[in-house]
Amino acid sequence: MAECWIITEDGLTGTENQCLGVVDALGISPVIKRIGLRQPWKSLSPWLGFAGSGSFTGDALTAPWPNLVIAAGRKAVAAAHYIKKKSPQTFTVFLQNPRINPRHFDLIAAPAHDRLCGENVIVTQATPNRITQAMLSDARDKFAPLLSPLSAPRVAVLIGGNSRTHRLTPEIIDTLTTQLEALAGQGLGLMVTASRRTGTQNRQILESRLQGQDNIYIWDGNGDNPYHGFLAWADYIIVTADSASMISEAATTGKPVYVAPLAGGSARFDRLHNALLEKRVIRNFEGKLDVYDYTPLNDAAMVAEEIRRRMKNA
Repeated sequence: MAECWIITEDGLTGTENQCLGVVDALGISPVIKRIGLRQPWKSLSPWLGFAGSGSFTGDALTAPWPNLVIAAGRKAVAAAHYIKKKSPQTFTVFLQNPRINPRHFDLIAAPAHDRLCGENVIVTQATPNRITQAMLSDARDKFAPLLSPLSAPRVAVLIGGNSRTHRLTPEIIDTLTTQLEALAGQGLGLMVTASRRTGTQNRQILESRLQGQDNIYIWDGNGDNPYHGFLAWADYIIVTADSASMISEAATTGKPVYVAPLAGGSARFDRLHNALLEKRVIRNFEGKLDVYDYTPLNDAAMVAEEIRRRMKNA
């Protein structure tokens, strides 16, 4: 396939990984463009279509134009719209709801909880990601020296934190830590990772009570990130409710996924959680873990196949 650009807002790693998941499924090597918007375009709606070559910061958006653009994130809307005006033959794909008329793109792949429809819109169950069985197999080998000594069954614990929609309070982390202590006491090996959004106080509560136990590993942020290793070695996955990306990645593994509640929430997140609960993909975490089966998510592959089909017929 011809040259492809990924366009995302600088700093949005999770959003970029959604695009990379689709590109991985296409089997192509992209050029990654991380951009921002200058004022006044930063405050204007992309619907107006006023963005020009001087509107963007970051990586250059100049000819020669690619045959395929895959974009995600609010600021990437204006960039993809601009490229389509400059190069009508470029096939433009937007992941998520762009909040402008879908006709401005050749294809939109929006998660079901965005409730978007149209002739050029396909609906994913959650968010595309880079998780594949081949990736998990490689990660299992890579992190075997670190994680194989933990007692089985093993539990990956993926902790997010405060966001626009959710709050991780000390009371919540205290309850979650108590539940994790109980699992460790039952002989389960815990593989725990927190994010910058977890917060210093919450991390201190977690580490002061869990660190130093033989069957618990907490990543301290040094060395290679073992996140994919956690997913590979896990028999169960616990993930906090604030991250659609982490929930989607966990549910792509096919392993039991338990979602730990946080304060707050939103109608959009509720739709995601409820849809996956109804399909028995995820379960709410209440301190206990059971084995169950479901059809793993495969959104990236589905989007890639639709891109191939539509570009072939364009």
